[in-house]
Amino acid sequence: LSGLGKVHTFVLISAGGAPPEFAEQEKAGGQYPVAIVELAEGPKVIGQIADADPNTVAIGMQVKTELRRIYSEEGVIRYGFKFVPAEGK
Repeated sequence: LSGLGKVHTFVLISAGGAPPEFAEQEKAGGQYPVAIVELAEGPKVIGQIADADPNTVAIGMQVKTELRRIYSEEGVIRYGFKFVPAEGK
C-alpha cells in the first residue's frame, strides 16, 4: 500500500472521550482528530491525524501515513501509524 489516502469521515476526541492510551495526549493538547481514511488502493483504515490543526481537518482531505510513537506504557514505547496532511499529493 502506498500510504496515501483521503479522509472518509472523522471525529474530534476531547475532554473525557479519550481511550486510556491517549489520555496523556488529551491532557497535554486538548482535542485531536481521529479519522477513517480511504487509502488510494481502496481499503479504509482508522487512525489519528497528526500535525494538523483539528479545526482544519475535513472530509476529502488528502493524507499520508507515517510511522509514529503512539504512547508508552510501563517504560515500553508503542509505535504505529498516524496520518498527516499530504501537501501537494
